[in-house]
Amino acid sequence: MSGGDASLAERFAAAGYDWIVPQWQAPAAIRAFVTTRNGGVSTDVSASLDLGGSTLPSLPDEVDAIVENRRRVQAFLPSPPVWLAQVHGADAATIGTTAPPAPPRADAAITREPNMVLAARVADCMPVLFADRDASVVALAHAGWRGLAACVLENTIAAMGCSPAQIVAWLGPAIGRHAFEVGSDVYDAFVKQDASARTAFAQKSPDKWLADLEALARMRLARAGVHTVDGGGLCTFSDRARFFSYRRDGTSGRMAAFVWREGARR
Repeated sequence: MSGGDASLAERFAAAGYDWIVPQWQAPAAIRAFVTTRNGGVSTDVSASLDLGGSTLPSLPDEVDAIVENRRRVQAFLPSPPVWLAQVHGADAATIGTTAPPAPPRADAAITREPNMVLAARVADCMPVLFADRDASVVALAHAGWRGLAACVLENTIAAMGCSPAQIVAWLGPAIGRHAFEVGSDVYDAFVKQDASARTAFAQKSPDKWLADLEALARMRLARAGVHTVDGGGLCTFSDRARFFSYRRDGTSGRMAAFVWREGARR
């Protein structure tokens, strides 16, 4: 097991980037990282490593900055990433031998192809990375509360096509439990499915709650049979210097998570 990719971490440090290399129980052939907001050329609220949305902005300067930011990230990837057209849903796209011509409309992706890079953009929602212990399949999910409630993690696990007991997962940066204020609609979306989910909410008033996105993700993974789960503990809202946060700023750039399996093309 890799426990984290020292070579990637060393390369980031040498370049002056504080990007995150997961410490998880994935096989050594699995590579993954999550960018922070640092290391790019974007300005103002999107400073500095804004990787953009599913479509590029309209202003030329912003486009140029995102293109340069993506170029910097690409230097650490074996191939251009497969981006998703994320809609806060639960669909999982399976990526085959050829990258799709346009971003799939999905909030999760799975591949068995070597060096096929999966990517998801985040700015409060949680990126969840997956790999099986044989290093034969990797996956990634964009898990906000809507996606979690709609079973995006369960759908991703099912699409991986292996025993959940053989899957390891890692939870990336997301809005923390002291900052994520939600209404009764969010509370009901989880508790009506699973009464034990109420332990992931702290009530502030009759119709306001603080939600623990990480706890909800861990519950969902455990119920699906995935019990080897690392990561968590990084709050996008509270760490302004390192993370974008849409909830904190009202608008923001986007960080991204990447995962792939190394190997020769068939």
